[in-house]
Amino acid sequence: MKINLHRPVFTTMADGSEACLHVHEVIGDGDGPTVGISAVIHGNEPTGAQIILELSRLLADLPLRGRLLILPVANPWAFAVNHRFTPIDELNLNRLFPGEPGGWFSDLLAQAIAREFLEKIDVHIDLHSGTDRPTVDYVYLLNDEGLSRSFGSKVLYRPKEGLTGTTYSGTTKSVTVDARGIPAAVIELGGGIVDQGPYVERGVAGVLNMLRYLGVVADDPAPPPSQIVVHSIALIRPGQGGFLETSAPPLGEEIAGGATLGRVFSPYTFDQLEEITNPVQNGIMILSHLSRNLVQPGDYGYMVGDLAGAERS
Repeated sequence: MKINLHRPVFTTMADGSEACLHVHEVIGDGDGPTVGISAVIHGNEPTGAQIILELSRLLADLPLRGRLLILPVANPWAFAVNHRFTPIDELNLNRLFPGEPGGWFSDLLAQAIAREFLEKIDVHIDLHSGTDRPTVDYVYLLNDEGLSRSFGSKVLYRPKEGLTGTTYSGTTKSVTVDARGIPAAVIELGGGIVDQGPYVERGVAGVLNMLRYLGVVADDPAPPPSQIVVHSIALIRPGQGGFLETSAPPLGEEIAGGATLGRVFSPYTFDQLEEITNPVQNGIMILSHLSRNLVQPGDYGYMVGDLAGAERS
């Protein structure tokens, strides 16, 4: 097996340094698809990079077919400052694909990722997580049901349409010219002020099983567990700032409508400022704060999958 590191430069920064990507190419011993694995398109979602680091340590001992292109840190500038958006222009990179010629720095970065990564792959596995506060656990079910299910998460989300400008829609745009279909899966796993070890372990096992599903790694993939596919998700944000204390059940467990998700307390007066309740009549937890965290009004609070019309298997 051959592993190469490519550092394509796409512009020069004001301090004279070169702006580049770090793309690892893993060449297998037989024919197969080119699978792209990426993480940290949002800089405050580092768990995916940890998953890729641990995965990379296993690759040398794995017989592979085809090729892997691995982009462990898609947005190094946001990653360096633990920030969701690119700090140079404060834009959300994952709403700009495939990038705009003559646009902002984040547009140039999106163009570079599209050119050096997205347009060279046959399958895309994109790793996301919660930030350093909330923790998340679900998988997007996009255009290859078996691929998404093979990661092994209990809850999947089938959106009505993809968000414009994401890597998924960017991938679609960049291949319509030559009419290639690009299977894609977006993983949301981990985050929070908790030990990431269990999420990293699950992530490595899940990606390896996806590679088995694709025929890149030998052996049959493990069958998925019992899974629930939801069609809509409620995002609940706190209206008050302070310490958020969670009362919701663990991720992956059901919650009744009107049940308390959490309460916000003032760290100054100790008063309860807000009680946050579940607006979904019958829901399942997919994003939560697992520790007492400081939040601002409008931060990510909770995400609850709507079980109305959910698919169970």
